[in-house]
Amino acid sequence: MPGNRDFHRSDRVGEQIQRELAELIRMEVKDPRVGMITLAGVEVSRDLAHARVFFTQLGGAEKGQEAQKGLNNAAGFLRRALGQRMRLRSVPQLRFVYDDTPERGAHLSSLIDQALAEDRAHHADDAESRTDDAPDEDGDDGRGPGEGPERGA
Repeated sequence: MPGNRDFHRSDRVGEQIQRELAELIRMEVKDPRVGMITLAGVEVSRDLAHARVFFTQLGGAEKGQEAQKGLNNAAGFLRRALGQRMRLRSVPQLRFVYDDTPERGAHLSSLIDQALAEDRAHHADDAESRTDDAPDEDGDDGRGPGEGPERGA
């Protein structure tokens, strides 16, 4: 069955590693630097020798870097525990990487919201200036004869 497959063995192994690591970290890792983390994904090399484990953690980049140090410190323990749970000839070496994508996304979203609010305020000012030029109740717009809007503007 070799050939052009969309789903490689390294992808399947990565998904299984992610599931097993999530449980192991939650139940077995006692390092205080590692709080409530979320595993975002696992990239396993084609030869299954190395795995990069991406994770997120609330609390900002500083707490994320501390958690990364704690997880990389526990990588040997986690690798050994994975070896007992998974049926692999050799378990990949684990390297944990803090993923700040959610924080960057939230920051970009707040910038977009701020720009939209400023744009709405700017357009509200334009709308108020246009209502000053609106005709009165009797249809008279306050201009004399021949004082119409400029043409070509």
